[in-house]
Amino acid sequence: MQTILGSVRQALVSGTVAAATTSLAAALAGKRETGSYVAPLNATSHIIWGDQEARQNDTSFKYTLTGVLLNYGAGIFWAAFYERWFGRGGHPDAQRSLSRPLIGAAVVTAGAYLTDYYLVPKRFTPGYELRLSGKSLLAIYGALALGLAMRDMRADIRAGT
Repeated sequence: MQTILGSVRQALVSGTVAAATTSLAAALAGKRETGSYVAPLNATSHIIWGDQEARQNDTSFKYTLTGVLLNYGAGIFWAAFYERWFGRGGHPDAQRSLSRPLIGAAVVTAGAYLTDYYLVPKRFTPGYELRLSGKSLLAIYGALALGLAMRDMRADIRAGT
């Protein structure tokens, strides 16, 4: 039971970092491709408001906040898998190395991509694909992996492993 509670606590941390890194990557890609930092975050709100409504370029309480909250929830969701399978909270006695968090984050991120674009109905995709290129999607998923692994990598560097 202790490892499950540890995983939940760690998922809140790594999920928050993952949500921040993906939001930053999406915002930068949005500015480059659409001229708007918030366009990709607004697009995430298509889950609630629909595809046409989520094509907004301006910051708004309705679309931007909804998109940010959905992205944050997704970050926590995927972090829960990362932490349970690969993180320190799920395996406190596991041999630590810099490769374990990176490989674990890559595995979870690949699962996130497959789920997002091949398993769930179109209405529940992240929405970034409505506004951004495939190259930007790759950067966003790379940012997700980095965000998931960052806490463990930092701890492993501090521990000298």
